[in-house]
Amino acid sequence: MKYLKRTIQFFLFALLLITSINAWISIQAKNLIYDNVHSIPKNKVGLVLGAGKLTANGRINLYYLYRLEAAITLYKSGKIDYILVSGDNSRKDYDEPTDFKNDLIERGIPEDKIYLDYAGFRTLDSVIRAKEIFGQTSLTIISQKFHNERALYLAKYKNIKAIAYNAKDIKGRYGTKTRLREYLARTKASLDLLFNIQPKFLGKKIEIS
Repeated sequence: MKYLKRTIQFFLFALLLITSINAWISIQAKNLIYDNVHSIPKNKVGLVLGAGKLTANGRINLYYLYRLEAAITLYKSGKIDYILVSGDNSRKDYDEPTDFKNDLIERGIPEDKIYLDYAGFRTLDSVIRAKEIFGQTSLTIISQKFHNERALYLAKYKNIKAIAYNAKDIKGRYGTKTRLREYLARTKASLDLLFNIQPKFLGKKIEIS
């Protein structure tokens, strides 16, 4: 009985901690996040956070599609001059940045306005590498709102002056599952900052100009 009581207390504490971290990260991003392209300030670079193009059943991943569309909207509205796509390219048959690049070019974005970060394995990596490798201390992050909030939280603690533009979100069961996983992702992000976790790779600096 004593063991059961302690277990329940532990889970209640963990639940409270996770919920508090989630709320705190949302509060931190409150005045830095935009839905309206006309009201968002201009930045030189928009950082698109990676996503796989296709789902497991071979259909287009809507998170990918909506981030792609958001980046195009910002660029064509004159709110960013360059698009930096940061994503996972850890396998030969999986290349998020190049998929984005090809689709951006197909939709009218000049190739010389697109830069790729192939080592954006996690949001932490993408944010830190945007500063350390690509030299950006001020940028516009592009993803869904729940993801933008976490990225802004990371950027703030890495002394990056960032704002974010919300891509269209996904509703239904899949969207709900993603947002539930976000609670754990935010807790992990806080622990990464606490223990000063660094990106998997850094490397040579690349000038965006």
